[in-house]
Amino acid sequence: MLRHALRLAALAGALTAAAPASAEAVLRIAMTAADTPTTTGLPNNGFEGMRFLGYPVFEGLVLWDLTRTDRLAGLRPGLAESWEQAPGDTKTWIFHLRRGVTFHDGTPFDADAVIWNLDRYFKPDSPQHEPAAAGITRARAPIVAGYRKIDDATVAITTTVAASYFPYMAVYVLFTSPASFEKAGRDWAKVGTLPAAGTGPFRITRVTPREAVDLARNDGYWDAERRAKVDRVRLLPIPEANARIAALRAGQVDWIEAPAPDAIPSLKQAGFAITTGSYPHVWPWFYNSGATNSPLKDVRVRQALNYCIDRDGLVAFLNGTAEPSVGWLKASDPNFGNPQNRYKLDPQKGKALLEAAGYTAKAPLALKAMISTSGSGQMQPLPMNEFLQESLKQNCNVDVSFNVVEWQVLLNAARAAPDAPQLQGANTLNVSSPSSDPSVMARYFSSANVSPKGFNFAQFKDDAFDRAMAMLAESTDPAEIAAATRAAHERLVDDPPWLFIVHDLNPRAMSPRVKGFVSPQSWFVDLTLVSLQEGATR
Repeated sequence: MLRHALRLAALAGALTAAAPASAEAVLRIAMTAADTPTTTGLPNNGFEGMRFLGYPVFEGLVLWDLTRTDRLAGLRPGLAESWEQAPGDTKTWIFHLRRGVTFHDGTPFDADAVIWNLDRYFKPDSPQHEPAAAGITRARAPIVAGYRKIDDATVAITTTVAASYFPYMAVYVLFTSPASFEKAGRDWAKVGTLPAAGTGPFRITRVTPREAVDLARNDGYWDAERRAKVDRVRLLPIPEANARIAALRAGQVDWIEAPAPDAIPSLKQAGFAITTGSYPHVWPWFYNSGATNSPLKDVRVRQALNYCIDRDGLVAFLNGTAEPSVGWLKASDPNFGNPQNRYKLDPQKGKALLEAAGYTAKAPLALKAMISTSGSGQMQPLPMNEFLQESLKQNCNVDVSFNVVEWQVLLNAARAAPDAPQLQGANTLNVSSPSSDPSVMARYFSSANVSPKGFNFAQFKDDAFDRAMAMLAESTDPAEIAAATRAAHERLVDDPPWLFIVHDLNPRAMSPRVKGFVSPQSWFVDLTLVSLQEGATR
């Protein structure tokens, strides 16, 4: 409690010090991150970083459509007005850039700026190469092979393989003004505090590491119909769930991510709005199957663990803010398929599989899990993992120990090789994952994307899965793509690279002052839709 009190005192000081002089509409958001995400144009801290310091400030050629709640978020034109595969060459995509767009610093967004940023991510010997941002981007778009300027308003990007889903990867490649890099003396560490210039509906006005990042509405935003309604946004890292709740109750913030489930009834009773909604999110343990002598090399062990956990009990523990996960996709998804394994709590089957793999009551399976204290999509990782620890022990006599680290440390570990020292011998990593589209499926599970090259931390290699993904990537027929997706997903269930645990229902708590918020079926949100009603009280 003392740590929470000290954190809130620091928060109050930050709010007071940064309060604007005029009566501006300032939306104050408490993130789960332990630190402010990086502000050079490609933020760290996972998709929470992208949610608040990615898309609101820096944009991609392709953007998410975050205006609907009735279906998975799709794509819309962003800094490119349109795109298509080159005639006769399915590995090359042509992007037609939006004309007349400028960065926040007034410099033009054009093909030269696109190539400059692509060099920043994909050309290690370029003067502007940014290793941290490059590592994140290359993991999210691992099939970029080359790119070139066609003219001032057209660029071509070539991929290593034909990929019908490449626009879903392009959405994660964000663009920063080259002038920001020059202004900072070609030092990315200084770019982050300039602040850096993007093209988005908000611009960064101040960065105070560990305390806050301030944004202001970009009144010159290129899409006049999507200009923000609030004057300013203040983003505050508050990793402890109880501290976020205390800040909301005290009126120090207007919006908190991931409220503690046991506090939701009292927050509702006090007049705060609680939003939840289905979105493409799975909360698993990544198996470290590739490590030397890993017990998880045996598919029977990987399947057994999926029969040994009480998902329904965990959902009840979370006050209904999640639903059981028995695959990468939700069981209700039409692309879930018809796998042979239908995971549920079945200790008898789990124990039989473990015994067949050599793990008995006298020689039980022992696992070391690396988990975080908080983070993007991590829900309530400490109590949830303690629940799983007890569930695995009671149901199947599996011993689990934890290595607890900060979220960014865990994310970095997920991109490491299986025996990397930074894993400290971890057999599993608890890293929340999007499940939004086939490009993400390829990124996490294709054998071509094993870590440290890509995000396939489990070193998953299943020939039937790879064949299905190749068919999906090469086809433009929706029926063929759906059939291939189902076939690929069936392999993820029957040859599980992960322990599938729950799907998050994305809870947030907000002051009644917050109006216009849309909870899309996405990891991201559209802050331009949000307004503040003055005078509203709890």
